[in-house]
Amino acid sequence: MHSLTVAGQRIRYDIRPGNRRKTPLLLCCGIGAAFEVLQTVIDAMDPDREVIRFDVPGVGGSPVGLLPYPFPILAWIVERMLRQLGYDEVDVLGLSWGGALAQQLAVQHRRRVRRLVLVSTATGMLMVPGRPATLVRMVTPRRFRDPEYAAGVAGFLYGGSARRHATDIRTMFKNQAYAGSRRGYLFQLMAGAAWTSLPFLGLIQQPTLVLSGDDDPIIPIANARILATLIRHAELHLYHGGHVELVTEAPNLVPVITEYLSR
Repeated sequence: MHSLTVAGQRIRYDIRPGNRRKTPLLLCCGIGAAFEVLQTVIDAMDPDREVIRFDVPGVGGSPVGLLPYPFPILAWIVERMLRQLGYDEVDVLGLSWGGALAQQLAVQHRRRVRRLVLVSTATGMLMVPGRPATLVRMVTPRRFRDPEYAAGVAGFLYGGSARRHATDIRTMFKNQAYAGSRRGYLFQLMAGAAWTSLPFLGLIQQPTLVLSGDDDPIIPIANARILATLIRHAELHLYHGGHVELVTEAPNLVPVITEYLSR
C-alpha cells in the first residue's frame, strides 16, 4: 500500500496495474469503508483494466483532517491525487456515499473524467429517503469496526443478497487494513448532510451508467430513476438485490459495468 500528500492531507491509495491503453478506473467507496471492501469488484474486473483505490480522509489508512471536508474540497483532493499519480483521464465508479463524490468529481473536474458509473447512490440531502429504522443504524460506524456486528445487521441494513452472505460481510470488514476513525465517519456524514447534486445534474456531460437494486433499504430505487432522468447521457440498469450487491454479487454486476466502460 502507498500514500501521498495533497495540500498537507495524507491519502492512502492502491493501484492494480493494467493496460494503460485502456482508461483506468477509479473506485470511490461507500461511507466509512476502507478500499479493501471493494476487493471482490477488482477480482471480477477485466485484469487488463488498471484500477485505482483510495481512502478518503478519516477512513482506512488516511488520517482524519482537523475540519470536515465538503464534497467540492474532497473532489479537489482526488483530482490532485490523480494528477500526482500521472493520470490524465479516468473512468469513475462511485458506490453509495462514493457515488456523491463521483458526481461532484465529474462536474467539477470534467476533463479528468471520461465515463461515470453510479451504484446504489442518490442526490444527497434532497433525495427519496430510505427506511427510518435503517437510517438510524447508519448513524454509527460500529459495523466497520466490529465485523461480528456487521454480519448480524447485514440483511436488515443492506437488503438483497446480504441476507444470505453474512459470512462474506464479516470477512469483508475483517479484511480492512484500518478501521478508520469515529470522527472521520462523522465528518463524512456532515459532508453528505450539507450537499446535493440536484442543481448540477444537468451539467454532467459524461456518459453515465446508473445501477440500483429493487431491495435497497438505504437508497430506494426511485433515486436511481431521478439520476438517470436528470443526467443527460445516462443509462439505467436495475437489478434484483440490495445496497451492496456490487460487492456480494460482483461476478453478476461487474460484467455490466465492464461492457459499458469498454464502449
